[in-house]
Amino acid sequence: MHAALSQLIPDSRYQQRLEDELDQCSQLYDPDYIADRVNYYCHPCSTSLGATASKIGLFQRRGHNSTYYFDSKEIVRWFNPDLYWDYLFGDNRAIPTTPKIVKSRNLCENNGNAVLLKLNKCRHFVYLNDSIRFEDKADIAVYRGQIGTRENRIRFVNQFAGHPRIDAANTLAKGNLIATNPDGKATSPRLSLYDHLKYRFIMALEGNDVASNLKWIMSSNSLAVMPRPTCETWFMEGRLQPNVHYVEIRDDYADLIEKMDYYSNHPDEARAITKAANAYTSQFKDERRERYIGLLVMQKFLQTLQP
Repeated sequence: MHAALSQLIPDSRYQQRLEDELDQCSQLYDPDYIADRVNYYCHPCSTSLGATASKIGLFQRRGHNSTYYFDSKEIVRWFNPDLYWDYLFGDNRAIPTTPKIVKSRNLCENNGNAVLLKLNKCRHFVYLNDSIRFEDKADIAVYRGQIGTRENRIRFVNQFAGHPRIDAANTLAKGNLIATNPDGKATSPRLSLYDHLKYRFIMALEGNDVASNLKWIMSSNSLAVMPRPTCETWFMEGRLQPNVHYVEIRDDYADLIEKMDYYSNHPDEARAITKAANAYTSQFKDERRERYIGLLVMQKFLQTLQP
């Protein structure tokens, strides 16, 4: 609602305020921290835009997912409408041949043409208040998700459905690629986010791009459990340290039970991970600072890549 109402304010008002906003924020926030994040998100490999680039002033809601539109509009409206930009919305892994604003990108060398912006925030940047101590949670790992055609999710549910220590189920079947539980049912009801917090271990399995539940798991007192990430968003998944911010397991999940046993028997180490995860997550909660970084990312993108 706030995003929609903000559209009633002319873009020109934001453009007039840009320099003042950047100047005020530069005095509020640590410049080294800000520069580090801006450079992490925006380091294009190419210095020219592609054929799909268009003027900011031509950007319209029609034809775009509303969350991507409003989240990007929140940033681009501060800039000259005659400047050119380019974007690739949706779940993305491939690295574009020319620079584009994206929500997600593969973790690989030379991924700079995929310039990250904080998009689809209502789904990806969700945080929970967890009042249950780690040791008071059930000694079980839980997974609920749409397995779709993602081989890693299909394998996990097929491997662990019905296991006494793993509550794993598919919440949506697609075509013939479904997981069959021991009782013959392919799907299980969704759990609310807060119902997940009853468990010590919550699986964060990548889907079309990142594991979208990772942010809220890391804001809780449960442990995020996952193989090393291969994709990242504004959350900078590439900077997460295994067994510092989350519990790392093998890609084939063979050591999952072993890792669960270890942290259940070493609750102090488990709490150290949740504390580090909570601290890491907290850096994304200052809304003005987040917008400031987004403005600087867009400013760098525009200054570097005009035709």
